[in-house]
Amino acid sequence: MMLLLRVGPRLAVLFMLLGLAGACTRKVVSFNSKLDQPLLAGSPAPGDTLTTTSRKGQPKLSIAGRKAVLTKEEERAAKEAEKAAQRKPNTKKKLFLGERIKKGYFKTGQGKSQIITVFYYLKTFRQPSGMAPAVYYYSPRKHKIFTASGELDPSTDKVLHGPFKRMQGTQVIETGYYALGTKHLRWERFDGKGNLTAKTHYEMGYPRDANISYYDGGNTMVKEVVPYVNGKLEGDYAKFTADGKREWTGHFENGRRIGEWTNYWDYKGYRHYVFQYGETGYEPEVTEPELIREYSHGGSPIYDKDKNLDKRGEPEPTGTPNRPGARPAGTAPRAPVRKAQERRPGYHPKATVPGVTPPAVPASPTPVAPAN
Repeated sequence: MMLLLRVGPRLAVLFMLLGLAGACTRKVVSFNSKLDQPLLAGSPAPGDTLTTTSRKGQPKLSIAGRKAVLTKEEERAAKEAEKAAQRKPNTKKKLFLGERIKKGYFKTGQGKSQIITVFYYLKTFRQPSGMAPAVYYYSPRKHKIFTASGELDPSTDKVLHGPFKRMQGTQVIETGYYALGTKHLRWERFDGKGNLTAKTHYEMGYPRDANISYYDGGNTMVKEVVPYVNGKLEGDYAKFTADGKREWTGHFENGRRIGEWTNYWDYKGYRHYVFQYGETGYEPEVTEPELIREYSHGGSPIYDKDKNLDKRGEPEPTGTPNRPGARPAGTAPRAPVRKAQERRPGYHPKATVPGVTPPAVPASPTPVAPAN
């Protein structure tokens, strides 16, 4: 004390501060330390990841946590899982008008004339309406779209439903939509240069400008559907009996009947007669169509021009009881439609059926009286 007084008060204060600093123990605190576990005197302080990343050999902050947790094998497995998730196909359901659909296509022809048809069909089968003018379906076995002649087979037939497109090379030549087997919304056709040649609007198979007649005043039982587009016959024709069964179906183009016109039995929608008209509506219309096929009441072919088949003079086979339309044993055979004629192989006379011809329709739509 006497020594401190001799050196002066300022130096005495300085010596006292240095003594207090030496008496205190330095404590290093890092972000890895825990408050409830104080460091022991003399023990080395753990490294601080926020202050030691620049040291040689120390990991960077961006990968420090990952490398401390994952091994190389685990990293590799995580990357493979991420790639697999990216390759997983989109499982979004394809829907059209609330129905799940699947895509299909087929090709016809070869070379520059090859035509590709792309279409969609119902994933879950639904029997189309029997009152539709025409019903279309795809046959996977024949790779072709057909017009139904009766009820469809749920096990094989694919009901068209969704967008439709037909292309020749890269040029679209026809587009449209199907709904439950019927033509729906706008249909367009193009020539080889992409010029629009025809456009028709449909509502579940009925052309928008069609003349539809009914058996009842409530317009619930369709009698006849005569298709018109811009005042000209164009599209699918249909006629029904009073009990709702099909009687006739056919097709118009450019105001003329074309293709096959079919007359039906009153049993399960089986075909009876099939008549042939011209291939296109831009040729003179055939005044008297040719009978090319005929079927028995049970649906069996008894005349086919192309197959050189003519069993019309023979009695209808009795068959088994399970055969549709089969006659019980012992009953009188069906009367022949016409006399059997001697003919040389490969020759068929022009086959006509007296009194059975497609119904006549007006060349222009019947004007509708304005509502009061």
